[in-house]
Amino acid sequence: MYSAPPPSNPAPRPVDGDRPSRLSLFWKRHKAGLRRGSVLVIILLTLGGGSWILYNMLSDAQMETIRRQLENIDPLKIRHIIINGNNLTDKNDVIAQLDTHTGQTLFGFSVEEARLRINKLPFVEHSTVERRLPDSIVITLTEHLPIAIWQTHGHFVLINQAGERISEQEISRKDIAIFRKLPLVVGNGANNNADTIIMLLKNYPSITSRTLALVRVGNRRWNIVLRNGATILLPEGAEEAALKRLDNYQQNFRLLERPLASVDMRLADRMVIHLSSASQNSSAGSNNSAVTSHSSPLNRSSSKEKALAPSNAALTEKKP
Repeated sequence: MYSAPPPSNPAPRPVDGDRPSRLSLFWKRHKAGLRRGSVLVIILLTLGGGSWILYNMLSDAQMETIRRQLENIDPLKIRHIIINGNNLTDKNDVIAQLDTHTGQTLFGFSVEEARLRINKLPFVEHSTVERRLPDSIVITLTEHLPIAIWQTHGHFVLINQAGERISEQEISRKDIAIFRKLPLVVGNGANNNADTIIMLLKNYPSITSRTLALVRVGNRRWNIVLRNGATILLPEGAEEAALKRLDNYQQNFRLLERPLASVDMRLADRMVIHLSSASQNSSAGSNNSAVTSHSSPLNRSSSKEKALAPSNAALTEKKP
């Protein structure tokens, strides 16, 4: 039987060394994805728990280089700016301090510089600014806690519990709605003594709900100006006892609902009531408007004490 001779130049068989390995094939197929993944790892380290390590290992210049490189990653655009804790601070004022906006790259601004600028806003005590993948900036504010508006020399400023100005910035018209629920204190020294009288008044909602302002007189005692224009003259150093008596008369006789000009409580054993001019004219010769008590007789006087009343959104500071 005849058999064909073997070819003179047989094709070489592939050997293991010429065959591409599984690892190289995997790399060729997934090279782009792995590179993107490595970038994300860097981002996670920068944003997450590794940020402290990187910050201590790398110089400022190196950290800035990394940030600049991350700016060029197209998918990481700002789509959401979330602000928490802004009860007094306008959202737009906060965003203006970021030096960036939606649509810009997530790494196109300095978090630390933005935080320092936000901290300079009038009502901000301190803040945090952080990037959150894939598309958000989260800002959290801790604001100063105002207890009252202090009117002094025709200006209105916020004060804290210690009587300190929260901001040198005067309250503007746009802020009025925000601070409408805060008590108004007036006069020299009112800021330093406001916390005590405000805390006392909280125990007597029937008085607090009718209060327009608390006026410091001679830096010694308080007058309460009611919303109907009447003035309550409190004694020096005995405000709590006087408020308790006043609340008792309100609960039993609806005293504060009467047409009053003033109620003088500076004497411990009596309460002197001055009726408004209109009430005196309509009830001349009648004693129906007088309220008496064995422990604290109320005397009605024909002379009417001048009441402290609002004028042009400001209160007149009264001498003792």
